[in-house]
Amino acid sequence: MSRHLFYFSMLSLTLTACSSVDSKRAQGNFDYAKKQESKAFIVPQNLDMPAKQQEFVIPQKINHQGSVGDKVDVRAPSLVLPIAASSRVLADSHEAIIWFDKVLEGEDLLAFVQNALVTQLTADNVNYEFVKSSSQNDPASKKQSIAETYESDWYHNEVETGWLFTEIESSTSLRFRYDIFAKPHGRSVSLQVSLIDFMKTDSEGGTKTIEPIDKQRVEMTMLNEIVAQVDYSYREQQRENRLMRANQKLVSIGENKEKEPAYIVEMEADNLWDNMPIFFEKHGFVINDLNETNKIYYVSFTKPEISIWDTIWGDEPPVIEVSDAKYQFVLASIDGKNEKTSVTVYDADGEPLPLETLEQVFPVVEKGLSFRELN
Repeated sequence: MSRHLFYFSMLSLTLTACSSVDSKRAQGNFDYAKKQESKAFIVPQNLDMPAKQQEFVIPQKINHQGSVGDKVDVRAPSLVLPIAASSRVLADSHEAIIWFDKVLEGEDLLAFVQNALVTQLTADNVNYEFVKSSSQNDPASKKQSIAETYESDWYHNEVETGWLFTEIESSTSLRFRYDIFAKPHGRSVSLQVSLIDFMKTDSEGGTKTIEPIDKQRVEMTMLNEIVAQVDYSYREQQRENRLMRANQKLVSIGENKEKEPAYIVEMEADNLWDNMPIFFEKHGFVINDLNETNKIYYVSFTKPEISIWDTIWGDEPPVIEVSDAKYQFVLASIDGKNEKTSVTVYDADGEPLPLETLEQVFPVVEKGLSFRELN
């Protein structure tokens, strides 16, 4: 997909150069370019020089060698598109460079950007070469920053004309350098793309020279392809993380601090406390009272009735096979980091439900306390 987008950009570049109406050049009347500069205004010695309006003064610090008239390139400038998460561009920079800041704590950002670059080149069926790696000391952090350079093989694009019998009208080839720089702390990485080789052949002959604006445009296009690949890699990794969390076993059977049988939930006690009403409502429990300080829910249980329509349409609610009675659900943190919470269920007499009962209803409770399938 990205390969087609890049080649489409290159095709547009080639076609505009060959078309009879050049869309990248200014059109119209350019008589102003042929005008001769007027002579300096001479004031007689006995008269005062008239006042000058400084806002209309043209400074000398301009490019007097720039294009004039129909030679002016009127295309909008190309821009780096920071579409990937935590990517940013340098203000007032005309170079094809972008910075990425760390998003995934479990990933090496430098390796992540390298993999995105290699993936993009592989998708484009273009070989690459690892040129060099260097490092330098940062006096502030006393750590080494890392700089790496890759070079691509040739990107080739040919434009054919004709219908039954085709011939190559023009051929364009480009080769790029990719400079990756990682700051010493490893949480910021830059990527810069530079066009290092160019060849074009058409009916007018061959050339290895590319106009500055065209050079900037192909560099920006190439960089944006890689940024899109980084963005896709981020989304793919985040999807894998979500699936991993969805399939993770968050509930198990263990013991509370009093060595009583209990469910162990991989969740902070405060978060679990806030979500317990969802569990109760879905599984036939009614909250009669609660003690937020000691994190105790006083509930009564009535086994949900399942109608024949629920059975036919497959909408049977998950049922906890315990007696209709009153229970207490007591939540308590069980580790120093407060990342695990014990859920102990007591009957009306204040006795904890035995291990056999917890194991019997575990399949339903495990899904419920993992808060999956909340729809």
